[in-house]
Amino acid sequence: MKTNNELVNKIVEAIQEKKGSRIVVVDLDKIDGAVCRYFVICQGNSPMQVEAIADSVGDMVREELGEKPTHVVGLENAVWVAMDYIDVMVHVFVPDMREYYSIETLWNDAKITEIPDID
Repeated sequence: MKTNNELVNKIVEAIQEKKGSRIVVVDLDKIDGAVCRYFVICQGNSPMQVEAIADSVGDMVREELGEKPTHVVGLENAVWVAMDYIDVMVHVFVPDMREYYSIETLWNDAKITEIPDID
């Protein structure tokens, strides 16, 4: 069983490999009633890139950590893909959907870590 930090770090690495941007890690560990411990949120510039990022996360986490998501939703239109790793939820958006839902602002008492974009 991998630690949540290992899982979060591998997810971030997989996102960066496909040039996902504006990556944030929302630490929900101290939030009562939270659905998971971490949200990893990022965006791709198009549905094609969103799908590539989600594929990269699924492949890299499975190959290197032996973990598979319990659910993946949103691949049919790839404007918002959610991947459920029980303690870690991954959300990959196109920019306007991310702006609209703004899920990183739902828990204003959660610790949010912004990961610098790789050029």
